[in-house]
Amino acid sequence: MKKYLDLIRIKHWIKNILIFIPIISARILDCNNILRCCLGWISFCFLSSFIYIINDLKDLEKDKMHSRKRNRPLPSGRIKKNTATVIAILMISCSLIINTIVNGNIINIPFFWLLGYLIINILYSFGFKNLIIWDVMILATSYIIRIYYGASLVDVQVSNWLFLTVLNASLFLGLGKRKKEMEQKENVREVLKEYNASFLDKFQYLCLALTLVFYSLWTIEQNIKYLIITIPIITIIFMKYCLMIEKSDEGDPTTILYQDKSLLLLCGLYGILMCGLLVY
Repeated sequence: MKKYLDLIRIKHWIKNILIFIPIISARILDCNNILRCCLGWISFCFLSSFIYIINDLKDLEKDKMHSRKRNRPLPSGRIKKNTATVIAILMISCSLIINTIVNGNIINIPFFWLLGYLIINILYSFGFKNLIIWDVMILATSYIIRIYYGASLVDVQVSNWLFLTVLNASLFLGLGKRKKEMEQKENVREVLKEYNASFLDKFQYLCLALTLVFYSLWTIEQNIKYLIITIPIITIIFMKYCLMIEKSDEGDPTTILYQDKSLLLLCGLYGILMCGLLVY
């Protein structure tokens, strides 16, 4: 069972929590909306798993030469290509079926966000990941789509400050990941030949600074008592993350989060505090 969970990257489903941000910030936490977002989260998780499998199938031979990726189910041979293809078809089918059930018909606004996520990630897997700057922009766009998908499920608007916060936070994470990949010097990604450490370092921390500024403006915009106290907490979380990414040879944000229990605890406490303040 573990090899199948590794194949669909179940640990990466945590990224899709972004889907719940619009419903929480809009403070419309009735049972119907919560159920819609929960089912939407499952739908998006299945679609993201489909993308992960397609990417693994596309990069199978390259991954076999990578020190860590070669241990994944497909490169290691624990799962055959035909089996992975069947699972991928099952993932995307379940995603579309659940989204249809939630929204009452096949063609709907959330469906177009799913379609957009599918298209840009297919483009990423089949060429755009080798284009400098475009590669991290597509990764950032994937996070943005999660926000707008969640908003479309409950028909709310996304704040401009929230959009800019998530955009810059996503770019920060993407640039940091590329920097760590460069340091490993395995050069599995063609695009790494186009980057240099100085560029990545400068723009990574520029994006971090913008993230904190835009997040602060978003908290002020909400006009909610005590919400501003989350600013130092989110700053500490980013400081802890930056320390971890500088010390570790791992650049994947999800892996770093799971590796450091104190960082995971901080994020959990932040989430509870945010929900408490917004709902109250």
